[in-house]
Amino acid sequence: MAFTATILLLGSGELGREFVIAAKRLGARVIACDAYEGAPAMQLADGFEVFSMLDGEKLRAAIAKHQPDFVVPEIEAIRTEVLAEVEAQGVNVVPSARATILTMNRDRIRDVAAQDLGLRTSRYRYAESLEEVREGAAFTGFPCVIKPVMSSSGKGQSTVRSAQDLEAAWTYAVANMRGDRQRVIVEEFIAFDYEITLLTIRARDGVHFCPPIGHRQERGDYQESWQPAAMSASAIADAQEMARKVVDDLGGYGLFGVEFFVKGEEVIFSELSPRPHDTGMVTLISQDLNEFDLHARAIMGLPIPQIALRGPSASAVLLADRDSAKFRYEGQAQALSTPGEAVDLRIFAKPTARPYRRMGVALARAQDTDSARRIAAEAAGKLSIVYED
Repeated sequence: MAFTATILLLGSGELGREFVIAAKRLGARVIACDAYEGAPAMQLADGFEVFSMLDGEKLRAAIAKHQPDFVVPEIEAIRTEVLAEVEAQGVNVVPSARATILTMNRDRIRDVAAQDLGLRTSRYRYAESLEEVREGAAFTGFPCVIKPVMSSSGKGQSTVRSAQDLEAAWTYAVANMRGDRQRVIVEEFIAFDYEITLLTIRARDGVHFCPPIGHRQERGDYQESWQPAAMSASAIADAQEMARKVVDDLGGYGLFGVEFFVKGEEVIFSELSPRPHDTGMVTLISQDLNEFDLHARAIMGLPIPQIALRGPSASAVLLADRDSAKFRYEGQAQALSTPGEAVDLRIFAKPTARPYRRMGVALARAQDTDSARRIAAEAAGKLSIVYED
């Protein structure tokens, strides 16, 4: 069977699942990898491998076995020195081994943004002990934000308003960090008006931008997102200029989720992911092409067309509330019958549930973003998880 490319996907969650769909539409063969069997992307891929991405030997073995044209990380916790090693041997790591190394750790990408590129960021210090956390908070002042330099979906992040809360924040960050680096960032709390994700595509034909996406988080994890976020033309231009600088510095091709805080007309760099972003799931209903199609095209060296916004749209997540290996979904018909210009669902088919785990998302399009947010939340509220154990 002839394929246009072989892709080794490192991480097989819901974002990887949608990427598999996009890549296979372009004729690719995809091998999905994750630490557990039955992960969402594995269910749709051509093959799969089960191992921890932090196991360097097994990562090397998977690359040697499948001889991929592209190695595409979907998660942060990866033995990145192996990616640098295989890239030096000629393997195409997306977007580049350097980008995965820098963005896997908040400290490294923050230093590039603030020190090398001169982007506006919050004031910050790093800490590897409770005493260093206290020193960092003395530098930033209160309130401050403490989070692991390596985690996913905001896990381990907390806002600290007084010195007596520092120890609990340090303990929480350590308990929820990924990888083997016990290090946190202590940063100034920005009293922002709103935060956005600017999906930025670096392709062979240049750098492209999607309309900005607004989002709301709880416990450091996104709960809803909407597109377009209301921003002035000058604020959008500032965000695009900063995003262009950082993705050009990182190099390679693919879609980047670049996050900013916005306070008045001031745009402040926050974080970057060199892959499709969870808040960007709204693009599954809001625009042509969606973020997964754009990522696949950029990776495979294909042209990026004009990105067309279909209309104001929103996403709202469905969360589990307990540990379970036996459950079912109810309310799909009711959710899809929610009145609106367009309503859709994505159910991730994860094999197990746990408290606050994202299990699905409702999508809506309407005449304005406020209406789309209301409709998406209503649809998500009609979808339920029924536990049977």
